[in-house]
Amino acid sequence: MINAMDKASPRFRRPGLTVIGLTGGMASGKSAAAAVLREALGCERIDADQVCRELLAPGQTGWLAMAAEFGDLFFLGNQNLDRVRLRRELFQDEVLRRRLDHLLHPLVKEAIANRLAAINMTGSLVVVEVPLLFEAGWQDEFDVVVVVSAGPEQCLARLMRRDQVPRGEAEAALAAQWPLAEKARRARHVIDNSGDWPATRRQLLVLAELLAGQAVGAGHKNSLEKNSLEKNLDTGLARQ
Repeated sequence: MINAMDKASPRFRRPGLTVIGLTGGMASGKSAAAAVLREALGCERIDADQVCRELLAPGQTGWLAMAAEFGDLFFLGNQNLDRVRLRRELFQDEVLRRRLDHLLHPLVKEAIANRLAAINMTGSLVVVEVPLLFEAGWQDEFDVVVVVSAGPEQCLARLMRRDQVPRGEAEAALAAQWPLAEKARRARHVIDNSGDWPATRRQLLVLAELLAGQAVGAGHKNSLEKNSLEKNLDTGLARQ
C-alpha cells in the first residue's frame, strides 16, 4: 500500500543510526529474513506493513483517511477494514492503488520516522522491512538496502499456499510489484531464498556479521551474542 514518494515527508537517515532497508517480492521470505537479522544483530525491527495495519485500525489516522475518501466501501459492519475485498480490488485497479497510496504513504512514513527518532543509542542499527521499498522510491532513505529473492514460480506457489488464493489472483498481486530481478540489481546485498531455509539462514548470518562490523566502525554499541554468527561460510551474498 506504499507507493508514491513524498518529498516533504520526514527522513529516515540521521547521524549515529544505520538504517537497513529490507525488501523483496511477495512470498520471497522477507519477514523470516528480517527476523533472523534482528536476532543476530540484536537490533530494533520495524515492519512497514504492521505500521500500516495499526494506522488502519478503527479510529486511527489511516482509517479516518480511508473513511473520508471512500466512505464505508471497504469497511465491515464492525468498522474493521474489509481486507479481503480491498486486496482483491487493489490488484485489479491501478487507479485505486494510486489513490490509496496517496492517502496512506505519508502516514506510514511519518510513523516509521517517529519510531526511528525514538532510537537514542548512538551507533544503533535498525532493520526496516518495506515490501514496496523500490516502488515507493524510498531507496535513498536507507544506509543499506537488502533484497530477499526467490524464483517467480517459487514466489507464486508460496503466495497461493500462504494466502489461500487462486493462481490468477496471486499472479495479479505479483504483477503489481517490480520484478525481483530489478530489485536485486539495485540492492547493496541480495539474499537468495530459492533453496532450503538453512542455506538462506547462513547467508543472513554472514550478512549480519558484515553489517555489524561496518557499524562497529561507526560506533555501534549493540551487543551481539558471541555464538550467534557463523563465520567463513560459502554464501550467495551479492555485492558485498
